[in-house]
Amino acid sequence: MKTCIVGAGAIGGLMGARLALAGEQVTLIARGPHLAAIRTQGLTLVAADGSEQVARDVSATDKIGEAGQHDVVVLALKAHQIAEVADELPALFGLETVVVTVQNGIPWWYFQKLGGDLDGKRLETLDPDGAIERNIGVERIIGSIAYPAADKPAPGVIRHVEGLRFPLGELDGAKTDRLKAVSKLFTRAGFRSPILTDIRAQIWLKAWGNLSFNPISALTGATLAGICRFPLTRRLAADMMGEAKEIAEKLGVAFRHTIEQRIAGAEGVGEHKTSMLQDVEAGRPLEVEALIGVAAELGRLTGTPTPSIDAVYACVKLLARTLEQKSSAE
Repeated sequence: MKTCIVGAGAIGGLMGARLALAGEQVTLIARGPHLAAIRTQGLTLVAADGSEQVARDVSATDKIGEAGQHDVVVLALKAHQIAEVADELPALFGLETVVVTVQNGIPWWYFQKLGGDLDGKRLETLDPDGAIERNIGVERIIGSIAYPAADKPAPGVIRHVEGLRFPLGELDGAKTDRLKAVSKLFTRAGFRSPILTDIRAQIWLKAWGNLSFNPISALTGATLAGICRFPLTRRLAADMMGEAKEIAEKLGVAFRHTIEQRIAGAEGVGEHKTSMLQDVEAGRPLEVEALIGVAAELGRLTGTPTPSIDAVYACVKLLARTLEQKSSAE
């Protein structure tokens, strides 16, 4: 299967490298020094034990329109970057092309094929003018959740920290042949990609932590352990999770873990910096809307009060604007 990875950063690069090393035909969409390094040296994958492999048999470009049609398109950009390239993506699509989404947080397609009163509702925080929805047909989408941890320490280099899980699911819960084919594709690359009949429940489980720990860490500079071991921020995270749990339950999602279990799990990760805190420290744009803004919107749509989520959202939105202004002034 011809696979195109749109966004060959930490997660996209990990996926692309392992697929290429497994003998799959892979095209990477990358930019700048990272693209230049891949073209000249290949894509280096550093394992958790420090061993290295180089995927040399990959195509890499920064021009989506010139990449050609693919069987599978993995959308590995951050959520706020998708709209910027949405109108270019159809150039990658053939009649049967599937689009696998691996963004953090609640995805823009959440209400597509969901059924109920909100079926087909467009989430304004994620796709304000409908550009994503217009250019990526809902019939193409397969949902996924990226559980691995990875980073990009240098151009052309991906370091795999831990984890191999990329569960997959059709939006309507069906076990289709194309879903099985993508699962086998990922499995050949060494990933664990079980097929789920309720992808949204798994998305909520990860988003539950993202919507609280990410913005709190960005605002305070604290690690997961730091947030969980400080009583006031632990309580704040619990309050935010409680509001999100009420929203999700109104949307038909059942949680298999308690809030305290989820917090304990985060505490057990230790002195880990969340992705949003890493973005703050690197001066990168923040994933505000996909991680917390959409939760506030879902609160309004379901008539759920979200005072804690709203307060933290306001603060992290201001932080994002302050960082952007600072970056523009430099």
